[in-house]
Amino acid sequence: MLDTALVLAERRSDGRPSSPRRAGSVLWSDRELLRLQGDAPQFPMAVIDFARTSFPDHAAWHLQISGSLESATMGSLLLLVNERNTVTATAFENAGKPRPVDRIVLSAVYADAARIMIEHALGNEDFAEDSDFPEGSLGATMLSLFDQLFPGQSITDIRLRQRQSPALFASDLQAAVKIFEVS
Repeated sequence: MLDTALVLAERRSDGRPSSPRRAGSVLWSDRELLRLQGDAPQFPMAVIDFARTSFPDHAAWHLQISGSLESATMGSLLLLVNERNTVTATAFENAGKPRPVDRIVLSAVYADAARIMIEHALGNEDFAEDSDFPEGSLGATMLSLFDQLFPGQSITDIRLRQRQSPALFASDLQAAVKIFEVS
């Protein structure tokens, strides 16, 4: 939120009785809700040393998902990158201008994060075609991701495919995220 206020800078004793006189008096204010850096929320992430956590020391990244599908996305997702995995940490440092190796790493992380999010959503019975999640919620974000990856397909059909043929589901998801394709 961006709050803008016009305030009286100093005390005025010469004004009319109905005029503001105290320093700091709010003369006008406005509040706007806006998103910085594009029109979508940024994915929350942190670079940490996995040796100081319960995660495997040699894992490159870990996506944490917490809260219900009604929870705010920004408070429910956290991508942790292991600073000891220099290839992955460097790929994220170079994300604005990635080298070929960085593109490969970022593609793998994106594919894995999408898989984890979709699997998490499909595992929740409240995640359905007729679901109505609040804007900015984890459920709304996952519905949007689902629609992007599986356009024209039903949640029920994809959930059945995941349960009956996990390997085929994994291949479908890999194709949907266009892993390792140059964009």
